Amino acid sequence: MSDRNIGKIGRRGLFKSSAAILGGALLGRDAKADPEPQIQNVNTKSSPSTLKITDLRVATVVRGRGEGEAPLNPRPANRGQAGAPAFGPGCTIIRIDTNQGVYGLGEVRDGASATYALFLKSRLVGENPLQLNYLWQKIKQFGGHGRQAGGVTAVEVALWDIIGKVYGVPIYQMLGGKCRDKVRIYGDTTESKDPKVYAQREKERKEVMGLTWLKMDLGIEMVSDIPGTVTSPSGMSPWESRVLPHPFVAMEVTDKGIEKLCEYVAAVREAVGMEIPLAMDHLGHLGVNSIIRLGKAYEKYNLAWMEDVIPWQYTDMLKRITDESPTPICTGEDIYLKEGFINLCEKHAISKIHPDLSTSGGILETHKIGEAAFELGVPMMMHYAGLPINQMASVHCAAATQNFLALENHWLDIPWWQDLVEGIEKPIINKGYITVPDKPGLGLTLNEDAVKRHLAPGTGFFEPTPQWDNERSGDHLWSMAPPRTATKAPRG
Repeated sequence: MSDRNIGKIGRRGLFKSSAAILGGALLGRDAKADPEPQIQNVNTKSSPSTLKITDLRVATVVRGRGEGEAPLNPRPANRGQAGAPAFGPGCTIIRIDTNQGVYGLGEVRDGASATYALFLKSRLVGENPLQLNYLWQKIKQFGGHGRQAGGVTAVEVALWDIIGKVYGVPIYQMLGGKCRDKVRIYGDTTESKDPKVYAQREKERKEVMGLTWLKMDLGIEMVSDIPGTVTSPSGMSPWESRVLPHPFVAMEVTDKGIEKLCEYVAAVREAVGMEIPLAMDHLGHLGVNSIIRLGKAYEKYNLAWMEDVIPWQYTDMLKRITDESPTPICTGEDIYLKEGFINLCEKHAISKIHPDLSTSGGILETHKIGEAAFELGVPMMMHYAGLPINQMASVHCAAATQNFLALENHWLDIPWWQDLVEGIEKPIINKGYITVPDKPGLGLTLNEDAVKRHLAPGTGFFEPTPQWDNERSGDHLWSMAPPRTATKAPRG
C-alpha cells in the first residue's frame, strides 16, 4: 500500500484493519466478519506496542446467602479440626488496569488472602501486559503449593483477559483452538448423616440440575461418632490433629467403619444409578492400608475416583495405593506448576490428575499440565471452588485441552453466584454443561451492583491501593542478574 493510500485511510484506520485481519485469522473466520468485539470494555483503538499496566485493585466476595446474612457453611465445620471454618475469607477478584482503558479480571482462589496478589502490583505497573511469558517468569517465583499460588495465578488470568480483549479473540483460541463447544460440570454435594437424605440430594443434582457427573464428600467424620468405627490415639495436640499429614496421625478405619461408609455409597448408587460417574472426596487423615481397604470395599460401586487420599508429595505411597486399589485415585488441587503433575504421571502413581487452575499456575500452565498428562496416558479432571471469573478461565482451558473430562463447581447451592457476571449465556450451568464463550478474553464483565452486595465485611470495591505502589526487594530470577537499565553489549 502506498503512503498516499495510507494517508487516505488514516494510520488509526490502518491499525484497525490489521487488527481485523488478525482477529479473523485467529478465529478461523472470514476477514470480512465484524471485527468489533461485542463485549463491554474492549478498546478497539488500543495500541498493543504502547500498552502499559497502570494499576491493580481488588474486591473480595464472601460466600453468603445475601446482603446482611451470615455466610453459608454447607460443609461440616470441623473436617477433623474443631472450630475450623469450612471456607476461608472468600474469593478475591483482581482487576489489572491499563493506560488504554482495557482491563483484565482474575481471581485469587477461595480462602486465600488478597495480599498474595497485591504485593505483585509494583512488579507489574509500567509493564506491557501482552508480554505474558516475561511477566509470568517474573512473578511465578512468588507462588507455591496450595493457596499461596492464588496471587500469581490471578494475575496470569487477568493478563490473558487483557490479551484477548486487545486482539479480539477468546482465550481458548490462543491456546490452539477448542476441542469442545461445551464443558462438562461435576458437582459436589452438601453432606447429611442420614444416608437417605444424602442420596436424595445427589439424586436432585442429577434430575433437577441435570448434572452428568457427581461427587460426594464421605470422610470418617461421618461415622466416627459410632463406637468401633475408627481407631485413633486420644489426646492429640492441635499440631498433631490439624497440621501433620495423614501418615503421622495414626488413624485407621475399622471393618465396622467401612461397613457404615458403604451404606452411604450404596444409598447414593441406588438413588442415581450405576450409569452416572460418581466420585468421592475428603476421606479423612487415614493411613495407606485403610485407604486400600476402602478402595477394595468400594469396588462394586464403580466409583470414578477417591480424591486426595494422602498428600501428593508421597509419590511412592500413592503408587502403592493406585496399584492395590481397584477404585481409581485422583489428586492435584494443591500442586503448583507442571513438574509435580508430570512426576506423578510418569510414575503412574495416580489414575487421574486434578489441577485447580487457581493453584496450578493459571491458564497456560494448566493447559501444559493437561497436554503432558495426555502424552503419558492420564486423563485430566479440573478442581474449582470459586467465582465465575476463574470458572470461565477454567472453561477456556478445558475447552482447549484434549484429555479433559469434567470441571468442578462448588457453588451450586448459591443462587446469586451467576449474578456476579454479565455478558455470557445464562444460566451459566445448563443441564450439566457450561457453553464455551466466543467473546474476547474471558468473555464476561462484572455485574458491579451484584458484587457490591456480596463484598466481605470491611472491604471495598476496587478501591485505590497506593500502599502497594513501592513494594520492592531484590527478587530477580537469577543471582547476579544485570539491571534492566544496563548498557547494551558492544557489537562484535
